[in-house]
Amino acid sequence: MSSTADLDLVVNGERVTAPARPGDTLLDVLRGPLGLTGAKAGCREGECGACTVLLDGLAVNACLTLAWTCAGREVVTVEGLSRDGVLSPVQRAFVDAWAVQCGFCTPGMVLQATALLARNPDPTPEEARRGIEGNLCRCTGYGRIVEAIRAAAAAGRANP
Repeated sequence: MSSTADLDLVVNGERVTAPARPGDTLLDVLRGPLGLTGAKAGCREGECGACTVLLDGLAVNACLTLAWTCAGREVVTVEGLSRDGVLSPVQRAFVDAWAVQCGFCTPGMVLQATALLARNPDPTPEEARRGIEGNLCRCTGYGRIVEAIRAAAAAGRANP
């Protein structure tokens, strides 16, 4: 059995310490000792995107990211997007556009969309679709998700 050590990182704006073994993934640490279940354990192979989080602002699959590569770095999960009970613009757009069906893929989609809008604040529908590649949804057909991304972009332009 591998020994554990304390891993220090910043999660959702707070410096945290969590026990981690050498082979643990970021997903293992988030869902285990940190108790953050927004990142879903879907395929655990990087195929579905349900575990997407932001690592230093970039969307990554937490199931493929070794926890120890995150030491001292900033991780944002879906739980960290809202502030004082107010949904982020992307979260609000997903709700308003009815882009949430079963909800399993939603946290990963929201984080992927957040990363997309940070690098491209006005994506075309095609750019929005490409921006969420790697995040699988079995329920929505992606139309409403693309609408939500475009609505969040419009809201961002209206409220810079």
